[in-house]
Amino acid sequence: MEALRTAFTLAPSSLIRAHQSKPFFSHSFTQKRSKSPLPNLTQFPKSKFTKLNAISPSVLTEPTSPPEEETGSLDQDEKFDWFSNWYAVMPVCDLDKRAPLGKKVMGLDVVVWWDRNENEWKVFDDRCPHRLAPLSEGRIDQQGRLQCVYHGWCFGGSGDCKLIPQAPLDGPPVHSFPKACVAVYPSTMQNGIVWFWPNTDPQYKDILTKKKPPYIPELDDPSFSFQMFNRDIPYGYEVLIENLMDPSHAPYAHHGILRQAQPR
Repeated sequence: MEALRTAFTLAPSSLIRAHQSKPFFSHSFTQKRSKSPLPNLTQFPKSKFTKLNAISPSVLTEPTSPPEEETGSLDQDEKFDWFSNWYAVMPVCDLDKRAPLGKKVMGLDVVVWWDRNENEWKVFDDRCPHRLAPLSEGRIDQQGRLQCVYHGWCFGGSGDCKLIPQAPLDGPPVHSFPKACVAVYPSTMQNGIVWFWPNTDPQYKDILTKKKPPYIPELDDPSFSFQMFNRDIPYGYEVLIENLMDPSHAPYAHHGILRQAQPR
């Protein structure tokens, strides 16, 4: 694996505020007066921009206009909500209908599994409501339900608990209690990829009818050749993009791996 060394200039912790549901960052910039002893240097007027707001773009987003002067907080419509968009979880070609698979997407631990009763892929929170065991470590039982590996609780495609083996048959239907259910993420399959909406709030249950994942027509075109694969990387997307847009490193960092002209 390629070793990357990236230098960062860290701002004081007081300037960094994490908003998981709405990652929106504001930084204040001030101009420092020059202390140069040279009197003939041109002195530029103080910048009119007292505050610069940075908003991370979404997939296929149109280029934004230059920053404008900040007079107050931005309107809600101008903020990018990372958790109100569709995200790719896995290509179907890398999934096994016989077993669940755990993934971490947008900082969320999810489990993808094939619900043969509803004939579609499901994306659940990767935690059993009983003792928080990873459901991705479980199995698909004979009835096509997702079964927890710890105590055998079984769940249907809607996240409802279908069976608690330890509960007496003549006792109260504890398996039907709301706290026995698993959180379900809206999901769909498009372009041979399983997508999910990273919010389990009931108001997003039918989000697919209002907003669909970004469509890539070439992936459904038989005349178009492509290859899908996935890879877990231990760093953020911004480091990956910077690396992919830097072809000059390839002859040296990938020496002997990629077929290319020899470096001078």
